[in-house]
Amino acid sequence: MVDMGAGWTESTVEVEGHDVFYRVSDPVPGALPIVHVHGFAISGAYLMPTARALAGRASNVVPDLPGYGKSANWEYTLGIPALALALLKILDALELDRVVLVGNSLGCPISLEVAHAAPDRVDRIVLVSPAGGVHNQGLGRAVRQLAIDGARENRRMARVAVPDYLRFGPVNTFHLFSEMTRFPSLERLLKTPVPTLAVIGSKDPLMPPPARVREVSRLASDHTTVALIEGAAHAINFSHPGELSHVISSWLDGREIVDDPDSPGYTRVLQLPRS
Repeated sequence: MVDMGAGWTESTVEVEGHDVFYRVSDPVPGALPIVHVHGFAISGAYLMPTARALAGRASNVVPDLPGYGKSANWEYTLGIPALALALLKILDALELDRVVLVGNSLGCPISLEVAHAAPDRVDRIVLVSPAGGVHNQGLGRAVRQLAIDGARENRRMARVAVPDYLRFGPVNTFHLFSEMTRFPSLERLLKTPVPTLAVIGSKDPLMPPPARVREVSRLASDHTTVALIEGAAHAINFSHPGELSHVISSWLDGREIVDDPDSPGYTRVLQLPRS
């Protein structure tokens, strides 16, 4: 293990003969670990601002999934089901029996797949900017949405994202991006077997229109909450860590989700009465 300072270390575990890199904060006795699941073609590095903000309440684990960031490449591009299985094996290797998952973008369908496959391993899920589904089809439309989002993100995000995208490569990008646009994230959310919080940004071009979000909120089960952070784009974990960690902490503690006056962005809860 390598000491990162400020209560964080980094190391690797072996998954099917491949090294998987991860970062982890100091343990917090009695608290379920929080595992952060990164998005498309990028490492877990951009999730660190929110993970650091949550480190006081639980041990936070931020892996680079197989083939991403500092983790070893596999012989082929892992799709969403395979990445979910790999995440479960990472939990096994780290001896984490039960966790809270916090996914962003592609990390949301991966987290949903883990929860559906092994609900006994997942206490709760937080889905931040869930990607995938009709709103991101076809491929050209999704590419345009990504281009719009790039202009709306914090400029410092490029320093993290560009090297990761270049390492991931165009072939892997095409295969996985195509699969991601076909994954029905919001529809899958309706049948989630564990308590779920969905957090979306008002400036996220990859999200469906407000009417569709309200429809999903009405149809979702009673253990699903939808929160909106005004002014945030897609990478909320990087751009609005204070507001996002406040929303997550409030939800985990069973407190009313209200705006955090010390953080940028205004929070609204979109939970509506059930039809």
